[in-house]
Amino acid sequence: MPFALTQLTMPLIAAPMFLVSGPELVIAACRSGVVGAFPALNQRSTDGYETWLEKIAEGSSAGPLPGAMAVAPYAVNLIVHASNTRLHADLALTVKHRVPLVITSLGAVREVVEAVQEYGGLVLHDVTSVRHGEKALAAGVDGLIAVAAGAGGHGGTLSPFALVGELRQLTSGIIALAGSVSHGCHLAAALMLGADLACAGTRFIATQESLAAPGYKAMLLQASARDIVYTSSISGIPANFLVQSLQRHGIDAGSPQNHHKIDMDEELNHESKAWKDIWSAGHGVGMIDSIPSTAELCARLRCEYREAIDVLRTRAAA
Repeated sequence: MPFALTQLTMPLIAAPMFLVSGPELVIAACRSGVVGAFPALNQRSTDGYETWLEKIAEGSSAGPLPGAMAVAPYAVNLIVHASNTRLHADLALTVKHRVPLVITSLGAVREVVEAVQEYGGLVLHDVTSVRHGEKALAAGVDGLIAVAAGAGGHGGTLSPFALVGELRQLTSGIIALAGSVSHGCHLAAALMLGADLACAGTRFIATQESLAAPGYKAMLLQASARDIVYTSSISGIPANFLVQSLQRHGIDAGSPQNHHKIDMDEELNHESKAWKDIWSAGHGVGMIDSIPSTAELCARLRCEYREAIDVLRTRAAA
């Protein structure tokens, strides 16, 4: 195993977000002692992807920031869907650079898993249902990311209580919980549910290192859970979006969903309307009230997490 969970400053992954997560955010997260992650497709080309891998390795060599025990490993998100024409080239570079953690989405393929595990890397797979979890475990993944109701982007619909509980019955491996994670107490809650880690995305959009447009960050500051709409109309896959960004483009969030064929080359095109200026967010958006640096946010989350753990210990001892 390339890292021990106990070596992390707190049990957290800064989620890989399309057009949002870049090297600066990843490096700052890792140096703060939490897993920083980015999608390989955030770079327009495979050559650019390698440049980012090199930049992250160099930036992480500066060592941990104050309050962190060590520099945490980074993770790359690979879209394992037949329409992702870059998968094999990006996987080859992932192997070459021995990426510590790989998060796979939209397809659990044994060959991909084995390629990463062969050099000692770990593979976590995004799942929104128990059936998807079973398929991923059959493909040999090391762990699962339970994408529960309220997660930004391609979120599921199951309660985290149900999803984590049933996935834990399937495996003793790593489980990370994603969905509305925006406060340190949510990390403690994830552990109480049986997860090993929490995965936060939306909260990290509103950071200084995020690649999100200023208007995106400003909209997050004004939003609450009631401003999130769950629809497949944008990309063909159900996802959570900020309703204001849909309305701005004349999209009726209440119209019948358009279940068109999934095409990752189209959906993940940097100029496509999906994700570029139609913005995603999770239900935890209402707890965002500032745009700190990633290091400042991690320090805040760490304090909140430790306070929550202390409260639980006190109540358990009462």
